[in-house]
Amino acid sequence: MNLKFTSLFIVSFFVVFNGALYAQKTRNLNGTQVAFLSDVHLQDLFGHFSDNDFKGVLNTKTGKYALIRTMASQLHSTRIFNENYFAFIAALDDIAKRKIKYVALPGDYTDDGQPLHLRGLREILDQYQKKYGIEFFITTGNHDPVGPFAQESGKEDFLGKEGKSQPIFSKDGMYKPNMNIEQPVVITADIAKMGYLGITDELKNFGFYPNKSYKFWATPFSTYTRQNYKYKKALIASLLKNRIYEVAPGFEVPDVSYVVEPIDGLWLMAIDGNVYIPKKNANDSHDSKSYSEASTGYNNVLTNKKHLIKWVQDISAAAKLHGKTLVAFSHFPMIDFNDDASAEIKELLGPNKWQLNRVPVEEVAQVFADAGLKIHFGGHMHINDTGVRTTPKGNTLVNVQTPSLAAYIPAYKLLTIQKDNLIDIQTITIDDVPRFDELFDLYKMEYDFLKSQNDKDIWNIDILKTKSYHDFTDFHLRELVRLRFLRDDWPSAFKDFILNVSAKDLLVLANIKADKDFDVILKNKDQFQREWNDAEMKSEQILRQNNLKKEGFNWTGNDLLIDFYRFRSADELALADVGTQRAKEYKVLSNLFLEGSIDFSKDTSLQKQIKLFLIIFNKFMHEVPADNFSVDLKTGEIIRNVR
Repeated sequence: MNLKFTSLFIVSFFVVFNGALYAQKTRNLNGTQVAFLSDVHLQDLFGHFSDNDFKGVLNTKTGKYALIRTMASQLHSTRIFNENYFAFIAALDDIAKRKIKYVALPGDYTDDGQPLHLRGLREILDQYQKKYGIEFFITTGNHDPVGPFAQESGKEDFLGKEGKSQPIFSKDGMYKPNMNIEQPVVITADIAKMGYLGITDELKNFGFYPNKSYKFWATPFSTYTRQNYKYKKALIASLLKNRIYEVAPGFEVPDVSYVVEPIDGLWLMAIDGNVYIPKKNANDSHDSKSYSEASTGYNNVLTNKKHLIKWVQDISAAAKLHGKTLVAFSHFPMIDFNDDASAEIKELLGPNKWQLNRVPVEEVAQVFADAGLKIHFGGHMHINDTGVRTTPKGNTLVNVQTPSLAAYIPAYKLLTIQKDNLIDIQTITIDDVPRFDELFDLYKMEYDFLKSQNDKDIWNIDILKTKSYHDFTDFHLRELVRLRFLRDDWPSAFKDFILNVSAKDLLVLANIKADKDFDVILKNKDQFQREWNDAEMKSEQILRQNNLKKEGFNWTGNDLLIDFYRFRSADELALADVGTQRAKEYKVLSNLFLEGSIDFSKDTSLQKQIKLFLIIFNKFMHEVPADNFSVDLKTGEIIRNVR
C-alpha cells in the first residue's frame, strides 16, 4: 500500500473515530440529570456542641432536644431557619426517588458556615452518597464562608426554656443578655464562622477537592489539560495554598473555583463568586474583619477577580474542543434578577432598597457570554427566575435563578440533557414536607411568653395552623410583608393608599379624568361624582371586553401587595396561590393605568408611585418561562414546555 495513502488513511480514521467517540459520549449524556439545590441555609437542629453540654430546648412532643431559632427571628428574616432542615431532607428524598445521581449546591448551604452546621451538612450528604450513590458538588456562597478567614460569632435569638431567647456565642463577652427575659449566654466554638480552610476541609468530598472517580478536575490555577490529566497532579493543584490570588495589593485570599467531569462528556463548572475587597485602612490581611462582605457578587468579579474571566474562557474553549457539555453554577446571578425592572424599582424605592447593589451590571452577562458560557445556575436571591442576554457578538447566556428551600416557593431545579444541544429544566416544588410542624409546640411556648411581655411586634400565631410546608412558606412571606417589608420598603403615602384601597376603587381610578391625587379623590368622592360615574361606566365596559366581571374584583390593596411579593419571589410558580383569574385581573388593571386616560406627565407623587408599582408588577408577571422549559445551547433559545 502507498505510504502516503496509508498515513492519510490512518489520520482520517483517527479523526473519524475520535469524532465518533465524542459523539458517542454526547449521546450517552442523553437523559443525564443534575439537580440544583441553592440557599439551603441548613442549621443542624439536632446537632451537639463538641465543647458544651447545652442541648437546646426540650420538645415534649418528640422527647428530643432541638437547637432552633425563634419564630420571631424567622418571621423578620427573608429566610426560614428551622423548618428548612426538614425541607432539605424531603428534597434529597425526592432526588433519590427520581434516581438522580448528580446534585449541585450553589452556595449558602449553611446558616453562616459554623462548625456545628457544617458537620450536620456533611453527615447528611454522606448518608445520601452512601445509600443512593449521589455525587454532590458544592461551591461557595456569601454565608459560607462569611469572610475568607475564621471569625468569632454567635446569635442571640435561639429559643430557650420557657419560650425565652437563648444567646449562643463562640466567645465570652460578645453579648450581654437582658437577664430579665433571656437565658445566660452559652459559649461554644461550634457557633463561630469558619473561613475557607475550615469549610473546604469539612466538605472536601463534595467537589472542592479531586476524587479518583472523576474523569477530570481542575482549578483556575492548575496548569495541566484534559489530555495530560492525572489524579496526582490534581491533588497538588487542589491544595488551598495553590489556590490563592491577590484580591488587592498585599491582600491574598483563596479562590476555590473548580471544573469537574463526573461522567464522560459532562463538565460542571463551580465558580467561587465571592470577592472580599479590603476595607479602607485595613492592615491585617488574615483578619476577616479587614474585608467587606461578598454579597455584591459578579460586579466585584469584574474589578477584583478578573482571572476568573480568562479561566471561564479557557474552559469553555476546551469543552467545545473536546465535545463536552459545560454547565456552570455559582452562588451569584449573572443577569438582572428583577425581570429588568431594576430601573423602575430604583426610581420608586430609591437606590438602597431591595438589594439593588446585588443586581449584576449588564457587562457581567456580556463578559461571561463572550467567554463562552451558555447556561448558568445561580442562587443568592431566594427567587425563581430566568434571564437571558445576547451580546453584540451574537453569544447568548441563560441565567437560571434557583429558588431557596428556606423561602417561598421552596423548590429546586432539575436539568436533563437531551439530544441536539437541548437541555430541559424543570422546577420541582417541595410542597409537602414530613415533620415540618414538629417544632410548633415550641413556638407556642415562645408566643405565650411574648404575649406575657406585651410584645408590640408579636407574630401571627395562625402560622401554626398551616397544613403543608408550601402553606408555611406562604404564611412566612405574608408575615414578612406585614412585620418588615411594609415598614422598610415603601413610601408612606403609597403604603397608606394601597392598604386602604379596594379593587373596585382601583378600577375606577384607572379611568378617572379628575386632575387630583388619588387619595384626595377617594376622600372626597362627592366632589367628583360625575367624573367617578363616567369612569365607573368606562371600567365596566373594559371588563366586558376582557370577559371579566366586576364582582370578581373583590380583593384589597393589601392582597395586591401580597401577590406582588409572591410573583417577585416565585415568578410563574406564584400562580398556584394567586390563581390565573386574579392574575388576569391584575394585568387588565395594570394596562388600564398604563394605557388609559391618566396624564402621567402631570403626575402627582402618588400617581407616579402607582404607575411605577404597576410597571414593576407587569414585569414580574413577564412571559419568559421560569417553571418548565428547554434551552437550546447552540442558539440560546428558550422554549416553554407544557407538562
